[in-house]
Amino acid sequence: MKLKYFLSGVVLLTSVIFCQAQDSYTTALKKYFEASGSAEAFKTAVTSMMSNFKNMNTQVPEEFWKEMENEMLKTSIDDLVALMVPVYKTHLSEQDLKEIIKFYESSVGKKLAQKTPVITQESMQAGQQWGQVVAGKVMKKMQEKGY
Repeated sequence: MKLKYFLSGVVLLTSVIFCQAQDSYTTALKKYFEASGSAEAFKTAVTSMMSNFKNMNTQVPEEFWKEMENEMLKTSIDDLVALMVPVYKTHLSEQDLKEIIKFYESSVGKKLAQKTPVITQESMQAGQQWGQVVAGKVMKKMQEKGY
């Protein structure tokens, strides 16, 4: 009988420790998203989605869209973080996240977080130009070969 209580206690303690570890990982991941600027990008995406929904549903009152946007900004980031935990946990430990957060809290990390949206936008434009050049070369070679 004592063994049964002991095993029940071990299972309960293990569950509590696992839940705390999950929670600390979630907290670290959320802090990483905030430090890296990803949380702001998520908020921008929510605002953009609400604007698109509003444009597609013009019969719905403006107040509804304001309400929905506020609600989504409050809850959807946490929902997204919860969905991302298993993905990140597969590739990065909690300690990895803490080290990455330290970087993003440094002056150069803050600069990278601030500049990343602009760098991404400009990189996409450069990538499109590069893709056009590659496509042009492929088309020219296909014509030369008679394809």
